[in-house]
Amino acid sequence: MLKNCGHIDPEEIDDYLAAGGYQALRKVLKEMSPEQVIDAAKRSGLRGLGGAGFPTGRKWEACRRAVGDEKYVVCNADEGDPGAFQDRSVLEGDPHLVIEGMIIAGYAVGAKKGYVYVRAEYPLAVKRLGIAIAQARERGFLGESILGHGFDFDIEIFQGAGAFVCGESTALTFSIEGRRGMPKPLPRPRTTEEGLWGRPTLLNNVKTFANISWIINKGAAWFTSQGTEKSKGTAIFSLAGKITNCGLIEVPMGITLREIIFGIGGGGFAAARLLRQYRPEGLREAFCPQVCSILPSISIRSSRLAL
Repeated sequence: MLKNCGHIDPEEIDDYLAAGGYQALRKVLKEMSPEQVIDAAKRSGLRGLGGAGFPTGRKWEACRRAVGDEKYVVCNADEGDPGAFQDRSVLEGDPHLVIEGMIIAGYAVGAKKGYVYVRAEYPLAVKRLGIAIAQARERGFLGESILGHGFDFDIEIFQGAGAFVCGESTALTFSIEGRRGMPKPLPRPRTTEEGLWGRPTLLNNVKTFANISWIINKGAAWFTSQGTEKSKGTAIFSLAGKITNCGLIEVPMGITLREIIFGIGGGGFAAARLLRQYRPEGLREAFCPQVCSILPSISIRSSRLAL
């Protein structure tokens, strides 16, 4: 997900193309049916990287099968967790990667319109995403009959107003509709059945979409070679605070908190060497043992590691 960040100019589509950008989209439109794309996502074992860890392929399949006169694809970039800058960094450093993933998702589920719901507090991400969308339209990767294959899809940016709760799926869709961003009470239909304006909607996180072109280009087997038996691929984390090596890291699923803090982060504060428990994701999570693995489905003492 971070391979191109810092190595390409995010405001130049030619840099992305030179790095293999939009080859996955070309392959999908030329060689694959929507069902084959969904099958590739299922075989990869990719899970949602926004926190819930729901299998991506299953969600796409559900949206594909849902009945509706119109469908939507939504990218959730409403990253409100304190100290979490993963989504922002991907959008700022490689916006076309996310756009390409959304286009492929639209093709797979039968949608013609996509929205990126992004925090207004991320002005550089919004700027670069807007530039990338305009460039993609100009080159024929967005709009009508993409690359001459008869598939229509376009993307619009929607800036959130800063409400933390709008990271929740139903609150987010209400916000896009111009309504108050409040979660729907349970029980309720899944977003894939009834999302934006009551129509089937595929909603995934920035990092989930950022994995799609890699899976298409390199294959599901390549993706499953990383991670654990139940959780494939990698995760991105922000290392900040009283630690030796600060910054953004991308690590395989299954790595432990001790490996992240001491192996990669280098420790850096004496008390941490007596660490027994750790609270990830700031104030909204419970404490976890230092040895717990980084898995999307993890649940230790009511804590979810939102990847």
